[in-house]
Amino acid sequence: MNLILMGLPGAGKGTQAATISEEYNIPHISTGDMFRTAIKEETELGRQAKSYMDAGDLVPDEVTNGIVEERLQKEDCRNGFLLDGFPRTPAQAGALEKMLSDMGRQLDYVLNIDVPKEKLEERLTGRRVSPSSGRTYHVIYNPPKQEGIDDVDGSELVQREDDKPETVKRRLEVNIEQQQPLIDFYEEKGYLRNIDGDQDIDKVFHDIEALLKDLRA
Repeated sequence: MNLILMGLPGAGKGTQAATISEEYNIPHISTGDMFRTAIKEETELGRQAKSYMDAGDLVPDEVTNGIVEERLQKEDCRNGFLLDGFPRTPAQAGALEKMLSDMGRQLDYVLNIDVPKEKLEERLTGRRVSPSSGRTYHVIYNPPKQEGIDDVDGSELVQREDDKPETVKRRLEVNIEQQQPLIDFYEEKGYLRNIDGDQDIDKVFHDIEALLKDLRA
């Protein structure tokens, strides 16, 4: 099965990606991992990507698309893949359709883990961290035994700058703005499937499993 996973920060995409990859024995392919591998293996495209990144520039689509195409041709993708973080734009989505068509393949579904913005804000702003150990808590979902204090070493928990309400709100707004054209693209093509992410983690996966049941058969 050939899948794309989408979701805003805090939607639980990472958790579901790991479960889908394990359950269906398909590689979870994130953009970051692809770039790191291409750079480490010193492929021609990896070298090109590194030169842009070292200069602080965005890697152009033709290089990114080429790295994706090389990755999808590897042996572990023979039975399918789960793309995460690519495509980011309708132009990249069009390039992906063409490369899959050239390989005699096509997308099955684009899974969008959908959580209301206010719930995402609650999830992201509720995180508290122990600076000494890195242990993380959540004021609602995983609170420490004593408010504001690490359970193990008694250190004071803090809220990171990027978890503060104004930062989270802006981050979500930017992500929504960037994702909407891609959601519209895949909705029009008929690939988009919205998954209710505002429920228990196991229930979210159960809904994904129900959707993928026919593909597996």
